[in-house]
Amino acid sequence: MALIKPVKGILPKFGNDCYLAENATVVGDVEMGNNCSIWFNAVVRGDVNSIRMGNKVNVQDGACIHCTYQKTKTQIGNNVSIGHNAIVHGCRIEDNVLIGMGAIVMDNAVIGSNTIIAAGAVVLENTIVEAGSIYAGVPAKKVKDINQELIKGEINRIADNYIMYSGWFK
Repeated sequence: MALIKPVKGILPKFGNDCYLAENATVVGDVEMGNNCSIWFNAVVRGDVNSIRMGNKVNVQDGACIHCTYQKTKTQIGNNVSIGHNAIVHGCRIEDNVLIGMGAIVMDNAVIGSNTIIAAGAVVLENTIVEAGSIYAGVPAKKVKDINQELIKGEINRIADNYIMYSGWFK
């Protein structure tokens, strides 16, 4: 069973039909919507500030979601995939976003809807990522606009697949 702990008397809250891997960690002021999944060795740490997730969010193996004490909260919209070993810290991620494997999104960054952050990209503090685009590199920069094929074929496909995968473990 996943490690779920209250911090300062605040226990995480989960929507309907969520999956938490046995060695996932979710602590403190965390609220997630329906059909979310937190995978093996992932950490969602709402100890120093709040973390809010919409519906159909998957936090893949080894990823870390955190925030900054008395400074930044983390807000994640609907239909968001956070890739293996990614770090999402004190930022806002809007709907229909793919955060690639090993990417880092830092404090006060805003990731617009229908966006892909490439694997290994580093989105620096205070960066505003344009909706409907692909950002890559260190530091992350816009490389192109996203087309409907990528929204359907990558962003939606991955989020939908993680609902299917979680069903295998429930």
